[in-house]
This record gives sequence, C-alpha cells and structure tokens, in this order.
Amino acid sequence: MQFTANQIATLLGGTVEGSPEVVVSQLAKIEEGTEGCLSFLANPKYEHFLYDTGASIVIVNEDLQLAKPVRATLIRVKDAYSAFSELLKIYHQLRNEKIGREEPSFVHESAQLGEGIYLGAFSYIGKDVKIGNNVKIYPQVFVGDNVTIGDDCVLFPGVKVYYDTKIGDRVVIHGGVVLGSDGFGFAPQKDGSYNKVPQIGNVILESDVEIGANTVIDRATMGSTVIRQGVKLDNLIQIAHNVEIGKNTVAAAQTGISGSTKVGENVILGGQVGLVGHIQIASGSQIQAQSGVNRSIVEENKKWGGTPSLPYSSNLRSHVFYAKLPSIEKRISELEFVIRDLKNETP
Repeated sequence: MQFTANQIATLLGGTVEGSPEVVVSQLAKIEEGTEGCLSFLANPKYEHFLYDTGASIVIVNEDLQLAKPVRATLIRVKDAYSAFSELLKIYHQLRNEKIGREEPSFVHESAQLGEGIYLGAFSYIGKDVKIGNNVKIYPQVFVGDNVTIGDDCVLFPGVKVYYDTKIGDRVVIHGGVVLGSDGFGFAPQKDGSYNKVPQIGNVILESDVEIGANTVIDRATMGSTVIRQGVKLDNLIQIAHNVEIGKNTVAAAQTGISGSTKVGENVILGGQVGLVGHIQIASGSQIQAQSGVNRSIVEENKKWGGTPSLPYSSNLRSHVFYAKLPSIEKRISELEFVIRDLKNETP
C-alpha cells in the first residue's frame, strides 16, 4: 500500500512541509528510516535523528523548531505520538482486511454466520454457533458447539474456543489462546488418589477485551468465568475457573489467578503476579511484578508489592532492610563478643 504525504496529512488533520506528492509504503523508526518509509518524532531526545534520517516522511509536533534543514518531508500535527498511533491502527486494519471463506474449512449446518466474515483454511465451526458481522477467523481456529461471537471480533491462528463460550463485540484473541478448558478441579480421596470434578460452567468475554498469545482461561465449575469489558490480558497468562476480572483491568505476562478470585475494575497486575484463590482485589489496585497476593485487598487505589504482598512503600522499606542484613548480622556478632567479655570481667 502506498500513500502520499498529502493523503496522510489529510487523514491526520496535519499540514505538509516539503513535497506533498512524496510516496511511502512502509513504517519505520526514525533512526532506521530509509527511502519510502514513514516515521515520527515525539520525544525531543531523538530529534538529532531527524536531520540524518533517510525516511521520506516524518510526522512531527506542529510547534517543533528546526535546528537545521531536513531532507524528509514533514507532516506537522498537534501530537505526533497520538497521530502516529492512529495511523498504525489504520494501517493494521487495512493490512488485516480479509473476507470470504477459504477451503478446506468446516461449518456445521446449524451455525449462523454474519456478514463480512473471513473464515481461514482448516478452521472448524461447530454446532449451533452464532457469529456476528465482520468477524475474522484465521486458519486452524476451533470454535466449539454453542459458542457465541459478537461483531468485529478477530480470532488469530490456532485459537481454541471450547463449547458454550460467549464472546462480545470487538474482541481480539491472539494465537494459541484456549478459552473454556477445564478448570483444575479434583477431589482428594482416602486412598490418596483424585477424582475429577466435572466442569460444567462456561467462559464469558465481554466487549472490547484483548487476550494475548497462549493465554488460557478455564471454564467455571458451575456458572461462569467472566472477563469484563475492556480487559487487556498479555501473553502466557493463566485464569482459573470461576475467576471474575473487572472492567478495564490489565495484566502483564505470566500472571496467574487462582480459582474463584474476584479482581476489581481498573486494576494493574505486573508480570508474574500470583493471586491465590477465593480472594478479592479492590478496584484501582496496582500490584508490582512478581508479587504474591495471599489475602484479599480491600482498600481501593493502593499499590502493593512483594511476596507475600505488602503496601508498596512498606515493601520498599523492607528491601532496604534486607540489603543491610549482612552488616546487621556482623554488628550483632560483635556485640555478642563485647557482652561475653563484659560477663567474664564481672567479679
């Protein structure tokens, strides 16, 4: 796809400084730009790259004062970072604009497919499935029986959606995700063995959710595992049975949430955070990477860190103390010698 500076400026509501007819066909970092590339400059510490870049077009802030001449055509906008982000979104949409059905693929005769569907090769659509409009289902996706998928969703290659899962509108699910696998339910027996507890619930993803690659969300034992509107989950995350995650919460990679835990709205979970089961995390909580939370957090909008987790400032003070432990141990040993000598000198 090729675009002129004038077309891009019109799209972003910017002004062209240089040749309006210069053409670009790819995006690049400003320090790596070559002829035919479009880049942007938002951070002042990268300004020196602007004067040497080989990029044909650079998006800059409208108030940028040039220190010396530039070879690239400039597009001046109010906020270069936001403008470039919007351009990336448009570029991504155009690049992934697919429609139609590829073969071989399987669609059960009872399935209902909306308009504008893309169905990739080797995909499987089960019995009584309902799929909305403009949904993109890439190759090797499995959609089990009685699944509902809303409008404008994208399921990337290798996604597995087990039976009875409900997916809202504008949901993006990346490759390797498994939705609705059995929760980890086993009942211990007197002889030391375990009997499997049937997992008869389902998974519900509300609208505007995005799930990163190879994340797994288990079906509920009974009822539903629920991911509320606007939640963003990174790659390699485990969500156990009957978990509920509140609106607009985000979780970084390798987070694990144990069964029946309820996470509030607008929570931030850093990478490798672990939450035990059957607790509640208050809305607005921020939990530092690699923290282990073993009890409910009831105060909203607080920061936490460490294992077991403590209020963030307390955890930082504890780390300072840990660093001093060797010297403290040495001082204690010296004091013990002094005390022992004093006792020996006592008549």
